[in-house]
Amino acid sequence: MLFLRLFILALLLAAPLQADYLYKTLLLRAAPGKLLNLIELYKNRMDFYEAAGDEKPFIMRHSQGDQWDLLLLFPIKNYRDYYSPSRIESREMAAREIQVDFAQKFKEYVAWHEEVVVLGASLAEVQKSFTGMQFFHVEMFIALPGKHDELYKQRQMENTYLEKLDRPQNLIFTHDQGAAWDIFTIGCYRDLKHFAESADIAEEKEEEAARHAGFEAANRIGTYLRTLIHQHHDTLAVAVK
Repeated sequence: MLFLRLFILALLLAAPLQADYLYKTLLLRAAPGKLLNLIELYKNRMDFYEAAGDEKPFIMRHSQGDQWDLLLLFPIKNYRDYYSPSRIESREMAAREIQVDFAQKFKEYVAWHEEVVVLGASLAEVQKSFTGMQFFHVEMFIALPGKHDELYKQRQMENTYLEKLDRPQNLIFTHDQGAAWDIFTIGCYRDLKHFAESADIAEEKEEEAARHAGFEAANRIGTYLRTLIHQHHDTLAVAVK
């Protein structure tokens, strides 16, 4: 009986820890010539979110990488509160008074969009990571069948590796509903120079950090990741203020 209890405990400890704060992620590609209009549309929408009682989104703009122009991360906490009758009523009231032509403008300015609802760290933790940061590294993954938990663990291991090197750790978000992405991560940096500082880290420190995190070696981090994923998109982005 004691062995069985210890075995169950080991399984629980080995299971990935899933965060429980919900975020709606909106990816947008602007219609030709409409990117600045689209950015302005959302910058002017902050009064709507405030009137509706919703948290304002974190917004970033594509610099290099994937096809989207904007990524908006909306904190919604949980479905029960976000879709409560009172919150829905507040949004409907705000929509009648603020940016009443928003839906029409959205259709005019957007060529493609995709939504995925994800679970992530608490809003306080995400706000702390974003504070003062202007440059972001976004990695989006679709796991191979049966590799979802191992991919999540790999993302945690990479954060342990980054922590050992005194580098910013990635925010990890996991799929709940919507588009096909199983996991995406956001690394937050002051600027491009801050992001590129990893190039100056001594090889010996990288090797030590990799083994500490559970990797075979520093140059095996990427190859191990590729045994877990069906698809992987990288994007560098900058903050929209």
